Amino acid sequence: MIELKDISKSFRVSKRNAGLGKAVRALFKRDYEFVRALDNVSFTIKEGEMVGYIGPNGAGKSTTIKIMSGILNPDRGECYINGKIPWKDRINHVKEIGVVFGQRSQLWWDVPVDDSFAIIKDIYNISDSKFKSNMKMLTDLLDIEDIIKIPTRQLSLGQRMRCEIAASLLHSPKILFLDEPTIGLDAVSKIAVRNFIKNINIQNKTTVILTTHDTQDIEALTKRIILIGKGKVLLDGNLNDLKQKFNQSRTITLDYEGDINELCNGLSFVEKYSERAVISIDTNVISISSAVTFLSNQVELKDFSVDSVTVDDVVVGLYKEYEI
Repeated sequence: MIELKDISKSFRVSKRNAGLGKAVRALFKRDYEFVRALDNVSFTIKEGEMVGYIGPNGAGKSTTIKIMSGILNPDRGECYINGKIPWKDRINHVKEIGVVFGQRSQLWWDVPVDDSFAIIKDIYNISDSKFKSNMKMLTDLLDIEDIIKIPTRQLSLGQRMRCEIAASLLHSPKILFLDEPTIGLDAVSKIAVRNFIKNINIQNKTTVILTTHDTQDIEALTKRIILIGKGKVLLDGNLNDLKQKFNQSRTITLDYEGDINELCNGLSFVEKYSERAVISIDTNVISISSAVTFLSNQVELKDFSVDSVTVDDVVVGLYKEYEI
């Protein structure tokens, strides 16, 4: 289980104004300011959960992951992961976690991938039998058996990311931190990575914490999302519940014969042409089915479609609501 309570973290950063004179002055005397990356962040994640940890750039997502993985120490607050404090018991802690940073590699650049795997085996002191069984499972599920003899630098981004995920799971971690795991991947590679993550979660009960800007990753993998902005946890909720929250205003597109004389309460025109119209529906006032019935009584419907709320709509709506 993961438990964070009132975690805060600040960084001291140098600053200077533009201009040559300011640059020369900064060589001798620098001005600094403190930036608060995390401000009393608290949440709990149960064993086997998959959670989407979302927010805009600079919100504090990566800083949180680095604290939970033991890379950074917080200024204050408490963090317990499977009963351990990550930055105080790093050796035992890292044996139980896997970390994938989408823009950083843990594979040696100029050697074949399986040589990197062998080094990781020694680092984590993985037994021969466990290493063999994990290699078989990971190469099959991630479809990397034909590429692990190739040096990392010669792999495509999609191939390398699949190998990065395999490297993070060779020691059978209980928790997997994924920071932008599908960044830059093509559609086929994204689907392969998502399917693998779902399989690992189901088969091994691996806890997964996912940070991403790809809303398709969120929709495919998580039911719970934690929204962070300006270093604070702003929302912790169920994705389906949030879809319902932003489901109040829908639109229906009609192809029809006849003329729509007037609309009932809860309906309003967005666009209207001779045989085509886009109508907004306030679902607090009228249901979708009632709206379709009302319209079909006025005109002959040739075709119609009702938009659905996407995760993009939810995320954009949350960003606007919390002004982040």
